[in-house]
Amino acid sequence: MADKISLADKLATFQEFWSPRTVATFNDCDVMVVKVNKHDDTDDFFLVLKGSLDIELRDRTVTLKPGELYIVPKGVEHRPVAREEVHLLLMEPTGTPNTGDKATAAPRKLA
Repeated sequence: MADKISLADKLATFQEFWSPRTVATFNDCDVMVVKVNKHDDTDDFFLVLKGSLDIELRDRTVTLKPGELYIVPKGVEHRPVAREEVHLLLMEPTGTPNTGDKATAAPRKLA
């Protein structure tokens, strides 16, 4: 890696919600930042950088605050819900569709 990466600087380069931006790659995985507001064949990793995110599962809701992370095991139905703007760090295998469905996935963008 040539230099350090400022996640805050990367998040400042865009305004769109639910449009992850790849900031780095490692071991065939993308490290991404995303902004979310008022969203199955891999685990889903969520690390909250700013705001609060509810991850609704069938039997409970997991609420994440800044500095907290949660991994949804593959195959577990879930729905991330943001009641305000939330900044997240995501990691998933390169090429994984951001919605879990290639037909509805947005193309990957670089930050």
